[in-house]
Amino acid sequence: MMNVLRYVVLASFACVFVATAQAQESPETNRKVAGGGISVPGWQGKIDADAEKAGQSVNDAKLAADGKTLEVMTGPAITYWNPKNVAKGDYTVSATFTEPKFMNLNTHPHPYGIVIAGNGLGTPDQSYVYCAAYGNGNFIVRGFGPEPFQLNGRREPSEAVHKAAGVGQPVTQEIAMQVKGAKVSCIINGTVVKTFEKSDLVTAGKLKSTDGVYGIRFAHNTDATVSDLKVTKP
Repeated sequence: MMNVLRYVVLASFACVFVATAQAQESPETNRKVAGGGISVPGWQGKIDADAEKAGQSVNDAKLAADGKTLEVMTGPAITYWNPKNVAKGDYTVSATFTEPKFMNLNTHPHPYGIVIAGNGLGTPDQSYVYCAAYGNGNFIVRGFGPEPFQLNGRREPSEAVHKAAGVGQPVTQEIAMQVKGAKVSCIINGTVVKTFEKSDLVTAGKLKSTDGVYGIRFAHNTDATVSDLKVTKP
């Protein structure tokens, strides 16, 4: 009898846990941003395949500029780049991302960050890797090669990642990706949060090379600005 009771209790707890997890990250419908599209000269973008299959396009998100600051409003998840922005050899690509109203459009945090090693961007054979931060203290390192791949699971916490004071509050992250010798690192707010062997990234199903176009990556339903996007050499 005790074993049966224990099973019922454990099963009930598991159901509650799953339900809670689903509630915390329930699926969200991609919005369509009014007046969307790309208005920054030279820049291009590509939304994720699932959004394309659902009939959405880059015009359902928005990339604009206010001086040298990029302004991003996403419906579908999207990657933006300028083909002239190329980094080779050893380099660091960095920018400052500001989310003015954390989770204002979402039921859970969404990430944004730096893209490097872009090859064939916008084509079915594209490859790139990105480091992105969430306003709740988590970060991810992922890529496409051309199928999506994960490098640190679904996400990972770090004390280096800034946390918003609450929903609707601003949060800023300085995000960088660095290629140095045989290593590729994700750097957030001046701290290396993850490092990978280049040989583990430049391989079948991942990157063609760490040389390539750099840009920015945003999850769906997210508003933020990007300033001081640059590449620096050692």
